[in-house]
Amino acid sequence: MYLKNALRAATALTFVATAAAHAQTITIATVNNGDMIRMQGYTDNFTEATGIDVEWVTLEENVLRQRVTTDITTKGGQFDIMTIGMYETPIWGANDWLVPLDGLSAEYDVDDILPAMRNGLSNDGTLYAAPFYGESSMVMYRTDLMEKAGLEMPEAPTWQFIREAAAAMTDRDNEINGICLRGKAGWGEGGAFITVTANSFGARWFDEDWKPQFDQPEWKDALTFFVDMMNESGPAGYATNGFNENLSLFQQGKCGMWIDATVAASFVTNPDDSTVADKVGFALAPNAEGVDKRSNWLWAWALAIPAGTEQADAAKQFIEWATSKDYIELVAENEGWANVPPGARTSLYENPDYQAVPFAQKTLESILSADPNNPTVKPVPYVGIQFAAIPEFAGIATQVSQEFSAVYAGQQSVDEALAKAQAFTAEEMEAAGY
Repeated sequence: MYLKNALRAATALTFVATAAAHAQTITIATVNNGDMIRMQGYTDNFTEATGIDVEWVTLEENVLRQRVTTDITTKGGQFDIMTIGMYETPIWGANDWLVPLDGLSAEYDVDDILPAMRNGLSNDGTLYAAPFYGESSMVMYRTDLMEKAGLEMPEAPTWQFIREAAAAMTDRDNEINGICLRGKAGWGEGGAFITVTANSFGARWFDEDWKPQFDQPEWKDALTFFVDMMNESGPAGYATNGFNENLSLFQQGKCGMWIDATVAASFVTNPDDSTVADKVGFALAPNAEGVDKRSNWLWAWALAIPAGTEQADAAKQFIEWATSKDYIELVAENEGWANVPPGARTSLYENPDYQAVPFAQKTLESILSADPNNPTVKPVPYVGIQFAAIPEFAGIATQVSQEFSAVYAGQQSVDEALAKAQAFTAEEMEAAGY
């Protein structure tokens, strides 16, 4: 069955295996999450159809960001394809660090990519990375524990309800935490989560004059709320928990609620991996009472080709294969529609088979409601929801996230962390000329 699908994909994408291609090997750097690991399992199909071998470098999220950033900025040439996202792609594309993904085949149908994903992975109208999957964030919760607590999850909950429900579901004697959330340092790990939480409390990273806003009450309200809720109802050691750690806790039945990437829905509902697969419900990410801004983000893990690679043509063939409609059908045939890469293509959400997946509609609603051009309640000079799309952000936000994680670990107070964040960010922005 695998070979049949591989050959069909090869025909659709007009791949031609030649003698020269058999000598080619491309190296791909990627993140160690479930969808990317699943893709590696199908790589032999690509090789059989094209003769192009693939070597994988699979890394933890924070390490991946460091490695690919170092490689692209130093022109290291270690990778032919990099897994990057909506933060890096427009900036690196503008710097001519990436190969434009123009000239993709008609069968690939680039116009089928969801506009939110296509726009976020482009610069000046040129696509520089193709989304393997797209995501927002939402609430995943145990329906049995919610019922036991005598509560009903709203379609669009507030943070105040989430905190109440978390406390009601917490059962320390049975190792059940009412809520599991990211606290791990890293701008794309715990930093992303606390940023969207702060957005929903009315906070922002910078005002319209690029002045840091950590000394404003909205940030204190958001960070204090987060810390108090997690101390009440979260797992011990949450300061070091990121996406993968919380996924494992939820699958083991140790979380009443988990607010994180919509892509996780297929993993928590997969009976092969999750002990609570038949007891999971979904809701939109929460907002604070009286604040008209939800705490959901917008992101795509995407495949891009670094400029200067000698394997650009082979790399583009792989990207067409891995992000195509045919790849989605390949996964669906072998693993079911619930396990296909979500959030990237319009046609997927028009497919009746996928519409029957219990989390499909909530994922699409979350993606469509995320507006990177208006990420906060008050106006801001930047684009991006869980990040500010400026080159300096990654370094600044990594440091700020470390200060916040120190609060989660009980090593300093909220006030101390915010004061350090304000001073450090102001110094870095001034040095950068803002």
